[in-house]
Amino acid sequence: MTGLLPFETRYRAEKAADIIIRPLDVMTLVYHRRSGITHIVAQPVPEILLAMAGKVMNAAELAAKLAQEYDMDDNADVHAVLSERLEELASLGLVEPVHAP
Repeated sequence: MTGLLPFETRYRAEKAADIIIRPLDVMTLVYHRRSGITHIVAQPVPEILLAMAGKVMNAAELAAKLAQEYDMDDNADVHAVLSERLEELASLGLVEPVHAP
């Protein structure tokens, strides 16, 4: 146990060149080059992946970045939701947790 709260866990996202994002009506296709898997996702997943492309962030940092680009609040509720999305993206292999030494 690291002692970090879930929204403090930092995640590394794939570089933009390593994923292909294509809108498909209300859903979006995300092709992950490294795994060869195409994922069908909904908002805010594409926005999260684009905001994080090649970077390491936690939910609070991601919320601040998204708040700059979109009309959204940057508060604890948003951090909790983004933390859940990051955990889901990690289970899909689209982001990976970064463990401090």
